[in-house]
Amino acid sequence: QVQLVESGGGLVQAGGSLRLSCAASGRTFRRYVMGWFRQAPGKEREFVTVVNWSGGVTYYADSVKGRFTISRDNAKNTVYLQMNSLKPEDTAVYYCVAAQNEVNWPLRKTYEYDYWGQGTQVTVSS
Repeated sequence: QVQLVESGGGLVQAGGSLRLSCAASGRTFRRYVMGWFRQAPGKEREFVTVVNWSGGVTYYADSVKGRFTISRDNAKNTVYLQMNSLKPEDTAVYYCVAAQNEVNWPLRKTYEYDYWGQGTQVTVSS
């Protein structure tokens, strides 16, 4: 069982930056593929990015490529999402996710993840 707790959300102006953190419980954190999804009001939950167990392989949605960076620190059981050049369309609730199986890499579907955090709100003003 893994519990995920996100932090770092908030209100930022367009062009600004935020860094989200996701702290995971449990000793087996390094075995999990970790990722981020987001959901804007009235829209479906969408894939943002994913990182493999070592942190050496990542994948991004086209909408955030070049602006967002995912990373992980297995010693701290934490995954990060650095978000730069934020746009109003990035406004959403951001969810940290964990998957035990990376067979279907890059795991862009919600059903491919086993654990979800409660979400953190990111609001980008224009």
